[in-house]
Amino acid sequence: MKILSALKHAALLAIMIGAVTGCATAPQQEEPQAPTTQEAQAAISEARDAISEAQAAGALWRDTADLVAQAEAAMASGDTARAIELANQARRQAENALAQKRAEEARLAAAAQQQPAESAYTVMRGDTLWGISGKSSVYGNPYKWPLIYKANRDKIRDADLIYPGQRFTIRQDWSAAEADAAIAHARNRGAWSLGVVEPSDMAYLAR
Repeated sequence: MKILSALKHAALLAIMIGAVTGCATAPQQEEPQAPTTQEAQAAISEARDAISEAQAAGALWRDTADLVAQAEAAMASGDTARAIELANQARRQAENALAQKRAEEARLAAAAQQQPAESAYTVMRGDTLWGISGKSSVYGNPYKWPLIYKANRDKIRDADLIYPGQRFTIRQDWSAAEADAAIAHARNRGAWSLGVVEPSDMAYLAR
């Protein structure tokens, strides 16, 4: 009986030692490694590609390029995780901006199909081409006023001077390129000047 008891104690001691040894030799959990510089560079490159595509479509948000610059600065300082975070944020912004631009283009195209090729608008007191163009029943965008000017060049001498009772043709069949040219002219034309035909207006009509 003494021998049996001794064997039991020895077996129990062996189990305890094994458990302690096992705990002592259990593999330590490694700290996660920071992303590599190559991974950060790849994320920045993807962001730049998305920005280029959005910019080509005229849809880029103002602060998106700044995020890429911040990502590059973070990578230069060795913070590759932050660099990837900023680059991914910039890429998502560019992708979202492009998606919104395309959705708006699709909406406008669908709306154009439902509208007649042209309609008419009678000028009221206080009207301007800017104000007329901004009406939702016309173009919904004041910067498209040159389209009214071009469609009614036989009725409008000076784009800054229109009269109550004039009846203007409102075309809805302009191409995207014509609409973009009108917006560009409106943005860069300069100040309004009553009674003077602006040279830039004449150049726009001649195109």
